[in-house]
Amino acid sequence: MAEDKETREKLLDSAKQEFLEKGYMKASLRTICRNAGVTTGALYFFFEDKEDLLKQLVEEPLKGLISRVESHFLEEMNMESAVISISDDSLDIRAAREIVYFMYQNYDIFQILLTKSQGSIYEDITSRFADGIEEHYDKLAERLADEFGIKKPGHYMIHWLSHIQIDAFIHLLTHEQDVEKAARQIEDIVVYLLSGWNGLFSPKR
Repeated sequence: MAEDKETREKLLDSAKQEFLEKGYMKASLRTICRNAGVTTGALYFFFEDKEDLLKQLVEEPLKGLISRVESHFLEEMNMESAVISISDDSLDIRAAREIVYFMYQNYDIFQILLTKSQGSIYEDITSRFADGIEEHYDKLAERLADEFGIKKPGHYMIHWLSHIQIDAFIHLLTHEQDVEKAARQIEDIVVYLLSGWNGLFSPKR
């Protein structure tokens, strides 16, 4: 029913504002319902509890981000050479810009996920992303080491690089509100990160 859909959307909009303002742990279902103009009982008609409310709010944007990251990883693994280009239209720069635009299209949702989700099932979301990136980089590093006939960088470096890549996107989202500025800045960040990555596989090391 149209009325049910409208009520559900009001609750989601109210929850988004409450989570942004107070964070997941301190967010009040009573306040969410009051601001949405519905009773607490109405909320439980649509959502199981506060965590389900958060899940329904963030799951689709989160899946969209994961899909874009995984698609980029697949492209990298399917390249003939594992050497990563640093040109202006390189695969990594294009992918980074796409991810930035997507995150800024869902700016409030990712603010909640990255800075307001403590106490929820998403509180370790950055670590989960870093683990996925680390797994990909480990495979890519194996290919590069074989390609150049050198020793693969150690686990610590792969782990560290995975985390600083995540931190780069988080820092942009939490410090730069203008999406176009963020898109330009991510290009310089990617060039910097790729230079270090490629340097690890220099035959002269």
